[in-house]
Amino acid sequence: MEQKKICPRFEKALKILNHRWNTLLIYQLLEGPQRFSIIKNQLNISSRVLTERLKELEIEQIVTRTVIPSTPVVIEYGLTEKGHALAPVLKAVEQWSSLWVDTEE
Repeated sequence: MEQKKICPRFEKALKILNHRWNTLLIYQLLEGPQRFSIIKNQLNISSRVLTERLKELEIEQIVTRTVIPSTPVVIEYGLTEKGHALAPVLKAVEQWSSLWVDTEE
């Protein structure tokens, strides 16, 4: 029997989504653009890690950073079209988890 090769694009996609916090961050931003402090508080993540993940997702063109010129300057993070395209995937995981994942240990 021939072993099936894993597509490099699929492998990269899983690496992006499996990187700690990335999927939760994308899921959080499905609600709409948010400021750094809101994301940080909602996910209970350190500022350093959140900054790293946002930069990584910007490089992958999944997240966009918008500077709103005001006093003080406001920075919002939101999903790009590429990021929003993950919505059905994350919603499917959400549905699956509500049926099959037990949170009690």
